[in-house]
Amino acid sequence: MRSLDSNTKLPPGPRKLPITGNLHQLVKFGSLPHQILRDLANQHGPLMHLQLGEVPTIVVSSAEIAKEVMITHDLIFADRPYLAAPDIMTYGSRDIALAPYGNYWRRARKICTVELLTAKRVQSFESIRQEEVSALVKSMLQTKALVEEITKLGSGFRLADMYPSFSVLELITGLRQKAEVLFQKSDGIIESIITEHRTRLESGRTGAGEAKEDLVTILLMIQQQDDLEFPLTDKEIKAIIFDMFSAGGETSSTTVDWAMSEMMRNPRVLKEAQNEVRRICHGRGDVDEASLKELKYLTLIIKETLRLHPPVPLLLPRESRGNCEINGYQIPFKTKVIINAWAIGRDPKYWNEPEKFYPERFLNSSIDFKGTDM
Repeated sequence: MRSLDSNTKLPPGPRKLPITGNLHQLVKFGSLPHQILRDLANQHGPLMHLQLGEVPTIVVSSAEIAKEVMITHDLIFADRPYLAAPDIMTYGSRDIALAPYGNYWRRARKICTVELLTAKRVQSFESIRQEEVSALVKSMLQTKALVEEITKLGSGFRLADMYPSFSVLELITGLRQKAEVLFQKSDGIIESIITEHRTRLESGRTGAGEAKEDLVTILLMIQQQDDLEFPLTDKEIKAIIFDMFSAGGETSSTTVDWAMSEMMRNPRVLKEAQNEVRRICHGRGDVDEASLKELKYLTLIIKETLRLHPPVPLLLPRESRGNCEINGYQIPFKTKVIINAWAIGRDPKYWNEPEKFYPERFLNSSIDFKGTDM
């Protein structure tokens, strides 16, 4: 374990044991990690220090401190810690979410923001989304178990990640073997998608212009460009597709599940949503994307669902690239930082009756359902 100067003023936290640190406090029957961390933060504060095995860890449970980490000191906390299973699943962390901060991450992020996810490009995908929705539902049903296994493997706290200097733990715990089996299944699916798109691209059957180009086709077209400083490899394309597939699919389905659950528990909200859909979409048949902009109450439901049940309760961990001071406390180099989004969404300092599902609380809010100021 890394030793710290005795004068280093770390954030407060619970007492730790030798060797294991605070790992024993993350095990509580009937509670999930984000709930346990919220309870500990209530005792020790919104900026809390834990020692998880070998790994010094900071847990953030307030909006103000999260802003310090993600905006004020974003470059200091721009890196990601090594996580054994996700590293295997993402082709050696060649995706966007887990790639180390540096030239590759900047290039991959630029491809997504400039080429894949601009407002114009996303709008152009509308016809494809409508045409493929049935095929997508069928595909999701077929791969649901695989996605759930991958999500389960990549979430939570793994012993091998708590003791990174003992790489043998990846083998002893079976983590590496399980990750490699899931990787082979996932890679086979992504490989077949790329092969199909590459065949169509080479035969000139990509469709009539931009409107028929999808994410995979665009990535393959970027790969063919001769003016790239660093050519885009097949592994990097696969890693980016994996991000889009796993993050976009699982988080969306989780949000829908929670929204439906909350409406079933709150008949008043369900009735209001039904009335709005019938009023706005009367005579149109299916509810299309154009109708969504008119469904104001449904938007409130989505906002409240994301507040109360964020699909990723603990945001992807960050790692400090240098020493930093926050709220008068020292955050040493190579400290893992975990932001508890679940706790922030239920903070009574910001929300009246935070445990209550009440969509109307967002009626005069400037926050859109994607979490940004409008």
